[in-house]
Amino acid sequence: MMSVLVTGGCGFIGSNFVRYLLENDADVDVVNFDRLTYAGNLENLADLAGHPRYRFVKGDIAERDAVRGALRNVQAVFNFAAESHVDRSIHDATPFVRTNVLGTQTLLDAAREFGVERFVQISTDEVYGSLGPTGAFTEETPLAPNSPYAASKAAADLLVRAYVHTFRLPALVTRCSNNYGPYQFPEKIIPLFISNLMRDEPVPVYGDGLNVRDWIHVRDHCAAIYHVWRKGRVGEVYNIGGRCEHTNLELTHTLLDILGKPRALIRYVPDRPGHDRRYAIDCAKAERELGWRPAISFADGLRETVRWYQDHADWIAGIRTGEYQKYYERQYGKV
Repeated sequence: MMSVLVTGGCGFIGSNFVRYLLENDADVDVVNFDRLTYAGNLENLADLAGHPRYRFVKGDIAERDAVRGALRNVQAVFNFAAESHVDRSIHDATPFVRTNVLGTQTLLDAAREFGVERFVQISTDEVYGSLGPTGAFTEETPLAPNSPYAASKAAADLLVRAYVHTFRLPALVTRCSNNYGPYQFPEKIIPLFISNLMRDEPVPVYGDGLNVRDWIHVRDHCAAIYHVWRKGRVGEVYNIGGRCEHTNLELTHTLLDILGKPRALIRYVPDRPGHDRRYAIDCAKAERELGWRPAISFADGLRETVRWYQDHADWIAGIRTGEYQKYYERQYGKV
């Protein structure tokens, strides 16, 4: 039996990956290490309480003693733990540097100390910056982050690279496009818009709505990470994408149609400072070397995601209160 540590396992992608591991690999025990910040929710994995191959440990990846305690007897580390919301990084970059940079360095040091066999750093396509109307990011695209969030993730990626080169740490990096699916914190565009539209509230579209993103279902992303762990080459970067580009306005119209809501609920708001215009991922390397391909179509995945949020109204209601509401009003104004 192999024991793996998943940091940030109570967040959106992390919790989905914990489920993926437990459902698809009977030879893996999972330790979930999470600080339970605003985006980390124990309810995301409440049904796994008591699972014989799952254990939760509350802790901060930037605290050395807590990390060392969690990494003992662990053979692999998947680092999902991160401050990840661009808008929050614009308001205050400090938590992003602490968690995403110092936290990654703390994990890398502990992984060296305890001889971890594989370290998988979960990164983002945002480290590449912005594209023009054509082309796609490859693993050779120079890093050019444009937000404090993206800069902190690029710094973490470079730390991983340095530890591979200097200390021969068996680490790999994945960079993925925009995820969607169940358990996503409703600051991100898809769950935010679904939850607003379910309440017949306006949806805030930045600028002209023509910023382009490449979308992938979170389960496809989890499958790719698993393949990187099992088949990837140490020291390599693997891009992960859905080959599914849509403008934010196209996405908004699709959600309105699925939920049967009028276009009048679109509310244009001032654009985000430094808003990247277009992302697109070339994932040919992962497809070629790992035998992975995205399997869930955007049409099917988006409808399934809408149904999930409709079926989990209590989960949404538990989040859309208090500090979340204050943040929403500061970001977009009162609805």
